[in-house]
Amino acid sequence: MVERVESPAQDAPACPADAPACPTLPADVEDSLGCLMARASLGHRSLLGALLAEIDLYPGQDRVLNVLWTHGPQYQNKLAAKLGIDMSTMTKSLQRLERSGLVSRSPCPTNRRLSIVSTTPKGDALRPRLRGIEEEVHRRLARGLTPEQVETLCSLLAVVRDNTCREDLRSPGARG
Repeated sequence: MVERVESPAQDAPACPADAPACPTLPADVEDSLGCLMARASLGHRSLLGALLAEIDLYPGQDRVLNVLWTHGPQYQNKLAAKLGIDMSTMTKSLQRLERSGLVSRSPCPTNRRLSIVSTTPKGDALRPRLRGIEEEVHRRLARGLTPEQVETLCSLLAVVRDNTCREDLRSPGARG
């Protein structure tokens, strides 16, 4: 049996008002895995979005910068693949980051059809502030949980992620 831990609402933005709530059903359905995952995901995105806005970033742009900081300059298509997003979404994100002066794109010297994405000095200077936001998000997500519970939750969420984010996942019930 999982014990519910009520965490204080202070410092945490409410779930977005326009976010679809779990259907009004008996408590056992509202507490279903799908509903809880959806609400937790929306709450995380709302919190992250509010904190990233303080440094003029949008959710997702933090992930782009983190991949570039971790792995260095990347081909745009490889960067999109690492992030699991399509090329049109990648292009829009990079355009915003370029306009902000945080990344630059340059053509590959051996294949002009490919772009190489790099962080700029201004982008690199943002790294400590982004780390602080990531730490704050972690702190708020883990409020009321023991370190062991956080470790267990991360492990369980990794399984759920793997169950839902496999490359070969085509549609519900589809099997290779």
